[in-house]
Amino acid sequence: MRYVDLNADLGEEVTDDAALLAVVTSANVACGYHAGSVAIMRAVCVEAAERGVSVGAQVSYADRAGFGRIARDVGYEELREQVADQVGTLTAIAAEAGSQVRYVKAHGALYHRTLDDEDQARAVLDGSGGLPVLGMDGVLLRGAIAAGRTVHHEGFPDRASGPDGRLRPRTEPGAVLGDGAAIAERAVLLAPDVDSLCVHGDHPGAVAHAVGVRRALEAAGLGLRGL
Repeated sequence: MRYVDLNADLGEEVTDDAALLAVVTSANVACGYHAGSVAIMRAVCVEAAERGVSVGAQVSYADRAGFGRIARDVGYEELREQVADQVGTLTAIAAEAGSQVRYVKAHGALYHRTLDDEDQARAVLDGSGGLPVLGMDGVLLRGAIAAGRTVHHEGFPDRASGPDGRLRPRTEPGAVLGDGAAIAERAVLLAPDVDSLCVHGDHPGAVAHAVGVRRALEAAGLGLRGL
């Protein structure tokens, strides 16, 4: 059977974490720099451990005001330490909850910056130890592969892509999809080419979209399992 992971961003204080954890197989947990808190991280990790959901560190720029979506010109050493702090905090919390951090994923502006910026990508890699890396094709994943680290390729059924395969900016009309049926259909089409599918947790319809995607994947004969 072909397996695929279904991930979502959790701990961001904008969605029903418990409901999403009942559907997804991996949780990208906000580590406090763009959203979240120690208490929220702990609650998500406890629930994830009980449900067998894999936990990943969702690292970002220090940008709570902009929800991590504003690009920052942070130097290599500072960003490396920020990433290490986020991963270290979540690692300790996950261990207390009976879980462990299984991968790292950049969030928002950092995610897109590390597709092309070698220094920023190197900072994320060096700050996250030997963790597997979840993301799209680009400098970050290529650097992880060169370092002998596991990579998980990701697709986004609830986001529109440009001709280059990159996600269209959220400022463009139609960049964020809201039709649940269309999102589920896109998930099935994307699944053969990726290891993990992401449903954005900050969308008002996040839970319904995740449920629809999971049902569509299972109906297509795909198994689901965490990273």
